[in-house]
Amino acid sequence: MTEVLFYHLERANLEAVLPGLLEKTLERGWKAAVRAGSRARVEALDGHLWTYRDDSFLPHAAGGDAPERQPIWLTDGEDAPNGADVLFLVDGARAEPASLAQFVRCVSIFDGRDEAAVAEARAFWKAVREAGHDATYWRQSERGRWEKQA
Repeated sequence: MTEVLFYHLERANLEAVLPGLLEKTLERGWKAAVRAGSRARVEALDGHLWTYRDDSFLPHAAGGDAPERQPIWLTDGEDAPNGADVLFLVDGARAEPASLAQFVRCVSIFDGRDEAAVAEARAFWKAVREAGHDATYWRQSERGRWEKQA
């Protein structure tokens, strides 16, 4: 079964958190697919990942030739043509629990200040647990470190 991690954003935004999680994914030798809720969000993340830090580089693409060669694939669809090991769901993007079997891990990142996003995360938590996936819930401490809550 796929391991599903829920990251509850309260002290930081997606732009601050996602690059670090993607770096850790690549360090493990895994590929990632980042599924966003809209094409506009994909384009914003595409620009951000090129410039988020002067001393770092996250190789990625949001389309184009040879998607199978991309370590990180950004999309607003259900595609993962790079053979991703990890699926990131951001900005309201969704996945059916049955579709997660192709991934080693799924990471759902949601804004804790948005009641609709929290409600969707709770429903997704219930669905992935019912489907037999391992689910863990992570929340930021006051120091900004991620702590496992459930």
